[in-house]
Amino acid sequence: MSYVTDIPVASPEIAQDHFLRRLSVETDCSDVAAALRSGEPDFVLLHVVGSPDAYERRHVPGALHLPHRDISAERMAQWPAGTLFVVYCAGPHCNGADRAAFKLASLGLPVKIMIGGISGWQDEDLLFALGKEPGVLSP
Repeated sequence: MSYVTDIPVASPEIAQDHFLRRLSVETDCSDVAAALRSGEPDFVLLHVVGSPDAYERRHVPGALHLPHRDISAERMAQWPAGTLFVVYCAGPHCNGADRAAFKLASLGLPVKIMIGGISGWQDEDLLFALGKEPGVLSP
């Protein structure tokens, strides 16, 4: 017996529920990139950590800089009700996206985390935007 089989495997129904729950709160860099390339993403992408200087040096194209500490009901009211927000931070070593997602969910807003963050984006050899503007991801 190995550590893999030491604990019995979940039933397919439990596994299905578990993975559906994860997918309902997470997305990945590749899926975000594909949506951005389409030119019509159905979400607002938020870069939720770092200073304005760090954002200017490197961010995911299309992302708006909104640090998690600045998320408030008043600030989020600029978007229509039901807008999906996708948040990301530096990477798996950063909990800024979790903080932002928690705040957004606490405000009753739909939210997903882009797993991997900037590190994941770089690992997939995706291009970054530079400067103060969100930029776009080219096809």
